[in-house]
Amino acid sequence: MGQEYYLAVDVGGTKTLFAVFDAQGGLVCECKIKTDNEYQRFIEQAGENIDKLLGRFKFSRACCAIPGRIDFEHGVGLDFGNLPWENVPIRKDLETKLPGTKLLLHNDAKLAGLSESILLHKKYTKVLYITISTGIGGGVIINDVIDKDFENFEPGQMIFEHSGQDRKWESFASGKALKARFGKQAAEIDDPDIWREYTKLLVPGFEDMLATVQPDVVVIGGGVGAHFEKFQSFLEADLKKINNPLVPTPPLLKAQRPEEAVIYGCYDYITQNL
Repeated sequence: MGQEYYLAVDVGGTKTLFAVFDAQGGLVCECKIKTDNEYQRFIEQAGENIDKLLGRFKFSRACCAIPGRIDFEHGVGLDFGNLPWENVPIRKDLETKLPGTKLLLHNDAKLAGLSESILLHKKYTKVLYITISTGIGGGVIINDVIDKDFENFEPGQMIFEHSGQDRKWESFASGKALKARFGKQAAEIDDPDIWREYTKLLVPGFEDMLATVQPDVVVIGGGVGAHFEKFQSFLEADLKKINNPLVPTPPLLKAQRPEEAVIYGCYDYITQNL
């Protein structure tokens, strides 16, 4: 019997990453394509890329990670955050490109949270994972399993008063908003004054999530989260100022694989559903 391989597909707002894992969790190869805003064109391009991989690997399982909300029963992506797709049968459409392969579908932030929770080696029971990238996503993982009560939890969509208007949290606190406000990507910012100001935009969402979830630990990932050490002290200090004895601030940790947590989460989710 030949080597068994799993395919992970991470659909992002600007690019889609394809990753091949062996059955032991070894990352064999990665490739990526630009995510086309036109859904049918995206499916065609994804199929072309999958065909190239099928020339080298035979997949027994696959997992696709998507942003936004999901109809899990029917495998339909209801909305996709920064992509203009709505109510698309993405599980069925990708399965047609992978004949004979069982395809799982889940939210990208929940899968990333699953991966990061497993890396903590059961040190914490309830993990709140927050990804700060183009948008803001999150997931709740309990005993290394994605919590079904939070399967369609989208923290970036929470509404707060900001500059005199009711705004979605991610509209003023995401990586996209960071770039719009300060003219630089997170990787380009070293000025502590900018990080101090930006952190204040994060606090309302974190405060609400800590009160709602009451996690044992918070893990922060994504493109902005990859630079967590630049704003960690500011965020910890601001949250401690709130000083709500009913909502203690748990440890805040940088994701161990902030940029690759999603594809490893796909692998972990596949192994949990064999």
